[in-house]
Amino acid sequence: MKRLENKVALITGGAGSIGQTTAKLFIDEGAKVVLVDLNEEELKKVAASLGEHAAYVAADVTNSADVQRYATDAVKKFGKIDIFFNNAGIEGAVKPIVDFPEDVFDKVMAVNVKGVFLGAKYVLPQMNDGGSMIITSSVAGLGGSPDFVAYVTSKHATLGIMKVAALEAAARKIRVNTIHPSPVDNRMMRSIEEGYQPGHGAEMQKNFAAGIPLGRYAAPLEIAKLVLFLGSDDSQFITGAQYVIDGGSNAK
Repeated sequence: MKRLENKVALITGGAGSIGQTTAKLFIDEGAKVVLVDLNEEELKKVAASLGEHAAYVAADVTNSADVQRYATDAVKKFGKIDIFFNNAGIEGAVKPIVDFPEDVFDKVMAVNVKGVFLGAKYVLPQMNDGGSMIITSSVAGLGGSPDFVAYVTSKHATLGIMKVAALEAAARKIRVNTIHPSPVDNRMMRSIEEGYQPGHGAEMQKNFAAGIPLGRYAAPLEIAKLVLFLGSDDSQFITGAQYVIDGGSNAK
């Protein structure tokens, strides 16, 4: 039997590399999936590539009405929500605190913190008892990183949301956990690399990879496999936990 047979999953940030890779893995494991993202054109392409077991809702995760709509639409489409991958996030700018633009800080906090909060607020009531919510944080949510104040702050904040939600949802046997990836080989990291070393992103990538004991970035599928575990019934006694997936970086 497939690990997500008869399950319905809702994934925000569904047009991004981790979101769409997770969606494909979930479908391969028997789930039906509803993808959420602001980028409707990309969402259409991703959903079409995944076939009849995928649907999508274009929505702004920072907008309360949009969040309520994507939660309701997911239930209308497939009848329930068993797994919520609360994954949408943006990186913002790479600048020291004294130069960091206020509007960029506000935008990062809106997507990465308010978006996660609103997702929890409006999706949890729609979820089946015994379900699982997985929140994407980062290794940046466990420590500091120069010139990256908004992202680091936002990813620390997701831990607070996770811990409160885990306690509040426990009565319904809904598990809530965070995942904490180190750099993943995707668009976001290309942006961050260029932010730290404009015009020399490839060199920055080598520097970042050299700081990871396993010597490389994570592949999106490796992150998706952790999300699969936490979304499946294999993790029924795991809640309120922080899952680090960083190639050994936090062992140093």
